[in-house]
Amino acid sequence: MSLLQVSAIEARYGPVQALFGVDLDVSEGEVVALMGRNGMGKTTTIRAILGLTPVSSGTVRFAGREIGTMASHRIARLGIGLVPEGRRCFPNLTVEENLLAAARKGRWSRTAVEELFPRLRERRDQYAHSLSGGEQQMLAIGRALMTNPTLLVLDEATEGLAPVIRHDIWNVIRKLKDEGQSILIVDKTLSELLPAADRCFVLEKGVTVWSGLPGELTPELQDRYLGV
Repeated sequence: MSLLQVSAIEARYGPVQALFGVDLDVSEGEVVALMGRNGMGKTTTIRAILGLTPVSSGTVRFAGREIGTMASHRIARLGIGLVPEGRRCFPNLTVEENLLAAARKGRWSRTAVEELFPRLRERRDQYAHSLSGGEQQMLAIGRALMTNPTLLVLDEATEGLAPVIRHDIWNVIRKLKDEGQSILIVDKTLSELLPAADRCFVLEKGVTVWSGLPGELTPELQDRYLGV
């Protein structure tokens, strides 16, 4: 069953149009990769889904409801949890306070998040600004899970992280997938992203130009749409 349906959306930043027709969908229990070179509209698409950038045309439906004109806080309450690019933890709150600030009833509690990320248990009383970049990313994912989302959205899931931390993050993503968590994910590490994804959508200049199974994204297509 389709959980998220994005159909022909367009979006602008003032007079500048950024999206010209994006289509994608995520089914329940599915991991979908949103791909494209830098500046092709991936983050804007996520912002449009979350109500952070207004949709000027097209539709966004989540769990059967039209959300394209909703306020972002209402969209979040419907069950979409965001791990934003750049992590954006609350710097002057502790790890524990960051987690509890986002808490909603469900299976994901502070204890469950700390079992998923043992480092967060070790850093529970530290302020977020004192954490390493990898630890902040763990905290950002944990904070999103504390909202007990139906759909988890990760924008640049492992960008700028050390290899050992990237490995840990991908292990967590695979674990969440095995547990049936619906995920929409942006990441540039194709060697990790493609094995984790069930389907892929590729953007170019604000338009969905390709969609299909990870195994169908041939080296030629990767070079055409994702190469530097």
